[in-house]
Amino acid sequence: MKVTQNRNLETTSMGLLLGYFILSIFLNSLGNALTVSLNLGSALWTAAAVNIAKITPISLSAMLFISGFIVIIVNLVILKKVNVKRILGNLIFMTPFSILVGIFATELVKLGIHSLNLPVRIFLDCLGVVLIAIAISLYQRINWMLHPIDDLMQIIRFKYFKGSSTIAQLVTFTPPIVAIIISVIVSHHIYAINVGTIFALLCQGPIVGIADKIVFPSLKHRNLD
Repeated sequence: MKVTQNRNLETTSMGLLLGYFILSIFLNSLGNALTVSLNLGSALWTAAAVNIAKITPISLSAMLFISGFIVIIVNLVILKKVNVKRILGNLIFMTPFSILVGIFATELVKLGIHSLNLPVRIFLDCLGVVLIAIAISLYQRINWMLHPIDDLMQIIRFKYFKGSSTIAQLVTFTPPIVAIIISVIVSHHIYAINVGTIFALLCQGPIVGIADKIVFPSLKHRNLD
């Protein structure tokens, strides 16, 4: 009887984790779709990819993939080991995420979200960043598979900054900020930077930390290196 109860507990726990993981992908996709469809500023890594794409012959999609691949290599260097499961998880995560962002963004544009008055659009854009931060909190705690950039934040957050999401997020934002500065110097133009970008820079990390404590607080960080 005790063995059966333990198996049921494990099954329930795995079911909950799966539910949390699906919810996190949904929230992350919806949050990014909101910021994209509102056109009030992209997250810093996306904004960096947009600006670099403007000064090179590389497409935005290719630039996003290249930046993700580079971050995967950086993660391997920091961890000082090759984890095939982790790498595959990084690559697999991007598939449903990318598809859902495209679907949600298209539907939101059809609904006329970009035609709302400016204060409402600013609120919804900031809400999109909040949803992204909550999603990051959830799938970082589950730690099955992550976007390479969020994986980088997770790694340095616990390896170097004693679990501080605020500091780790700011450090993770440093490379795209440098890339944006370089592209602006070259092109004398800046793209995809607006109120949403500033809000993400200042608030995304702290919101991740807050979500860790108040959004499904029984869900703890798992499988940390």
